[in-house]
Amino acid sequence: MTEAWGPDDGTRRPGGPVRVRVPAKINLHLGVGPVRPDGFHELSTIYHAISLFDELRASPGDTLALTMEGEGQGELALDDTNLAIRAARALAEHAGVPAYARLHLRKSIPLAAGLAGGSADAAAALLACDALWGTGLSREELADVGATLGSDVPFLLHGGTALGTGRGEAVSPILARPTVWHWVVALAHGGLSTPDVYRELDRLRAGGRAPESMPGLDDVMAALRQRNPEVLGDVLGNDLQAAALSLRPELSDVLKAGYEAGAVAGIVSGSGPTCVFLAGDGAHAERVASGLAEAGVCRQVSTARGPMPGARVT
Repeated sequence: MTEAWGPDDGTRRPGGPVRVRVPAKINLHLGVGPVRPDGFHELSTIYHAISLFDELRASPGDTLALTMEGEGQGELALDDTNLAIRAARALAEHAGVPAYARLHLRKSIPLAAGLAGGSADAAAALLACDALWGTGLSREELADVGATLGSDVPFLLHGGTALGTGRGEAVSPILARPTVWHWVVALAHGGLSTPDVYRELDRLRAGGRAPESMPGLDDVMAALRQRNPEVLGDVLGNDLQAAALSLRPELSDVLKAGYEAGAVAGIVSGSGPTCVFLAGDGAHAERVASGLAEAGVCRQVSTARGPMPGARVT
């Protein structure tokens, strides 16, 4: 019989399948430095997990296979290029166990949206297969495995609000008084390739069209401690936003519509094309979402809260 971890207390419980829920992430600050010798950019970012979730179920099997439903069905590859499959194989190799599991993904985080949906699924697969196989790795050890798969994976195992450095994989929690932040998430038609956005940023910089300077990490962390949406809204920043807007100029209409709907602040999430808007409270978020939906500038609008815990067994 397989064993699975309890939701939060680290105790084992018998049985399966194992279900894991994992949040999306946004970046409250994303500073992009020069290209490093390994080809990655040096990053300084503040991650924030929000209440938009994927769910992954891992069941015993005699091979490794992935099925899915929801966002991206028919578009998302389910073979060895999928991050969930790659995560399961990486964990099996690390732990010295056979990579046997039937994985089923219920996907709500859209593809190539700047919300780290693929990395979220990798984090979910690491936690689910660790429980299914009884490999007993700590969350920090899982994060080390996850860092080999993608820069955002370690954060999505931890969740909350955190500082990311290096290429984003070195994660340190930000300790602040508990505060619920309210967001409106505007999903675009189609996705954006993260490598394409980074290349566009490099092109803009080489042409002397670097993004405007933005508030620093210390400003954002101070704003988080003040727990005032107006203060936080003033310091949100993303070096990739100019590149995303260059590749998808219509995103300017989304940002404009969000402000016209009354948002405190708006920003492109990560490499885009999702735009997120900060609201003062839940009721305010609903009003902003309604205004954005009426503007007709995006395919879907939803509200979300943050910070959320990282991947968790449910």
